[in-house]
Amino acid sequence: MSSLAPSPPLPLPALSAPEPCGVPEFAPLRVRGGGGRHRLRKAVRRRRRAMAAGLAVSAAALAAATPRATERTGTATQAVEGAGQQHRRTPARTEVVSAPVRIADAATVRLLRRGDRVDVIASANSPTSDGGSPAKVVAAGVRVAEVPEPGQTSADGGALVVLSVPRATAAQLAGAGATSRLAVTLC
Repeated sequence: MSSLAPSPPLPLPALSAPEPCGVPEFAPLRVRGGGGRHRLRKAVRRRRRAMAAGLAVSAAALAAATPRATERTGTATQAVEGAGQQHRRTPARTEVVSAPVRIADAATVRLLRRGDRVDVIASANSPTSDGGSPAKVVAAGVRVAEVPEPGQTSADGGALVVLSVPRATAAQLAGAGATSRLAVTLC
């Protein structure tokens, strides 16, 4: 019988530590807190600036396109309606009145509707030497306020139309209606 006796522990081989090596130089690393948040704010600021620039350009375009008073003389102003157009005088405060006008041709009046814009033309009752009659525009671009009901014509075939016009134009229409036959054209 052999006895098994514990054997003495074996010595461990001596391990040597590696030689120390130097750490390479590098720039410090900077970590931004909430990096996505910063980019989002920057993008929103850019978008706001772009929107503000677009609104400013739109406002400038509207201001340039809007007629503005450049000269005031009494009750009249001179308005410039845009590049290339001629100046025209418009009253600063025009009092609009209703002017009843007898139009010679009732069939033409039946074509009119409330709110239409018309030119009123006066032709002299007596023809000129060349056989034609001189005609002139008494009121340009005036609004039709009222038209007669179907069948409401006068014995001479005319019809009464009510127009919304400035007071001075109403006086011209009344004078022209007394001396000439009136007609309308749609604008």
